[in-house]
Amino acid sequence: MSKPALDIKALARDIRAGHRAALARAITLIESRRADHQAAARELVQALLPQTGKAVRVGITGSPGVGKSTTIDTLGMHLIAGGHKVAVLAVDPSSARTGGSILGDKTRMARLSASEQAYIRPSPTSGTLGGVAAKTREAMLLCEAAGFDVVLVETVGIGQSETAVCDMTDFFLALMLPGAGDELQGIKKGLVELADMIAINKADGDNVKRANIAAADYRGALHILSPRSRHWQPPVVTYSALTGAGIAELWQTVLDHRAAMTASGEFASRRREQQVKWMWSMLESRMMARLRSDAAIRAKAKKIESEVAEGRIAPALAAETIAEMLQ
Repeated sequence: MSKPALDIKALARDIRAGHRAALARAITLIESRRADHQAAARELVQALLPQTGKAVRVGITGSPGVGKSTTIDTLGMHLIAGGHKVAVLAVDPSSARTGGSILGDKTRMARLSASEQAYIRPSPTSGTLGGVAAKTREAMLLCEAAGFDVVLVETVGIGQSETAVCDMTDFFLALMLPGAGDELQGIKKGLVELADMIAINKADGDNVKRANIAAADYRGALHILSPRSRHWQPPVVTYSALTGAGIAELWQTVLDHRAAMTASGEFASRRREQQVKWMWSMLESRMMARLRSDAAIRAKAKKIESEVAEGRIAPALAAETIAEMLQ
């Protein structure tokens, strides 16, 4: 039984030394559903915990076609030029159904994926948002332990995935397109309330005027919404992922936000809240995993499920019965 522990120590040592192959192996371990792998993964993350938490964690969202991958590629190269090491992780709850767009993402991040100072990892296809988010959080900690000081978490999915990414990052960036007239009608109030900054992409060539008009419209919309923090009023900026114009200013805004949150004490309190949320999220995942893995409980739960469907047992009583079986 001592061999796995020795392997974990060696793996942890290699990750601290920044070995990419070790990092890839460790993330694969985290994504595994095997009970022994999950136990080893927990031991590994615990061993690496002192080396985590120092990176700038940025969540990035935006509708398809907004240029997320190109933005990440351009921003990542800007950061690397400034001496940073950049990890890119994706939260994609739809990937279990569609197969994801792993190769597509890497192709669109051509410069970043070729850099030794960057690491790109798509999300596992575990089929549930909670599962994907939990694995992404653990992967983020491993990347930090490996020396990546900026972690960009891209939400590829829709809806709840934005909230999940917001809950695991320090700064949440919403990317939009010029021509806000139509987009503003369908803008998701929830998304804008989560955002720490709105950035209008494709502000280049003939689009510059439209991008500026869109920015003004979004600024107007933000004024009637409550910001996430009383210490930060989300700005609206324009930039071009194609030319790189505005990318340096975009990153400076992320740093300004961090400074404001740190000075107010909100940065530390938000990180603490996130840690506790992660714990409860992982507990829920563990309970569901036990429900699925125990054949006897699964069979009884299936029978109770049928009785609920047929109206013979109330859902509340059924839930309590299943919960008692897990004790």
